[in-house]
Amino acid sequence: MVSRHVRQAGRYVPAIVGAALVVFMALLPMLNISIPGVLPTPTYMPGTLALLSLCMVFAALALSYNLLLGSGGMLSFGHALYFGAGAYGLGIALEHFGVPLWPGIFVALIGGMVIALVTGAVSMRVSGIPFAMVTLAFAQAGSVLVRRNSQVTGGEEGLSLNTEMVPDFLIGVVNTRNLYWFTLVVLVVVYLVTLWVDTSRLGHLARATRENEQRVRVLGLSPYRVKLIVFVIAAALASLAGVAYMLLQSGTVPRAVSADLTITILVMVVLGGVGFRWGAIVGGVLYTLLDQRLTVLAGSEAIAGLPDVLRIPLSEPLFLFGVLFILVVMFLPGGIAGTIDAAVRRRRGEKVRDPLRQMDDADDTADAPAEARV
Repeated sequence: MVSRHVRQAGRYVPAIVGAALVVFMALLPMLNISIPGVLPTPTYMPGTLALLSLCMVFAALALSYNLLLGSGGMLSFGHALYFGAGAYGLGIALEHFGVPLWPGIFVALIGGMVIALVTGAVSMRVSGIPFAMVTLAFAQAGSVLVRRNSQVTGGEEGLSLNTEMVPDFLIGVVNTRNLYWFTLVVLVVVYLVTLWVDTSRLGHLARATRENEQRVRVLGLSPYRVKLIVFVIAAALASLAGVAYMLLQSGTVPRAVSADLTITILVMVVLGGVGFRWGAIVGGVLYTLLDQRLTVLAGSEAIAGLPDVLRIPLSEPLFLFGVLFILVVMFLPGGIAGTIDAAVRRRRGEKVRDPLRQMDDADDTADAPAEARV
């Protein structure tokens, strides 16, 4: 009886820890916390708040991709297309249609979902590597359209945010704290939606389809419809992250729709652990912090004073990222979250394996004929 109550209470521990972490993050702009080498300034200053906001934007984007890859088992090379649809959709709605911010966000999200519905309906006709290649083709087509239509998207120069249509409390360095809170809300919303999908009947069907699509089809269900719904939801969440990116950066560039960004998102998810929501958040935050700090490290005097054989590779952040990714794949094949989860399950297995085995043995003995038991 006691162990049952302990297990029931343990179910609420992740929710309590998550809520406490969200409260702490919400209070962070009011605290004076310094982490040398990780954060450029104390937490209450605009520089650190802008960096943490960018971390949360990419954490939300990694969460949306984890829903696609971890739950649906769909390896896409075009997920950045919907991130860019949110960013460019908001920018175009404000600049060319003159709508206020909140209707503009709605327009951007609807646009991202429509694009996902069309491209997903085509991409779902194939699976595996062909599916990845089709999504890559759509991403490349989107990148070409963005670069060639300079009158609408700004072309290679990117599209700036029309601040006249944005409330004053979300504009300027002095309001970085408000932008930080906005991105925190976006991250929480994306997490709650992914949690709802994973725990709903849709999520169960998506995982069943990922494991055995033929079996789901034999049961009279439609794997195509399930995967398409998950695809559109993941795209809508990516578009929401793109909206937050547009507001945070006061503009966007063609890289926001490129396949290179999708590869970056994939690295975030693999680094954190495929299939783990909190792992996607950790991967997105860690990658963004490393991207910013390794760039500073690569240009530092300490690296410049090294011999050429060390200075040349260490002065390239991509080289450092590549080495880090190789180490993670070799020594942490399940990512950060997957490795921790495996260790926890191993410990739990050592504690419960013997009782379970005894129960199995008892069941086998009870089911056996009397002559066999004798």
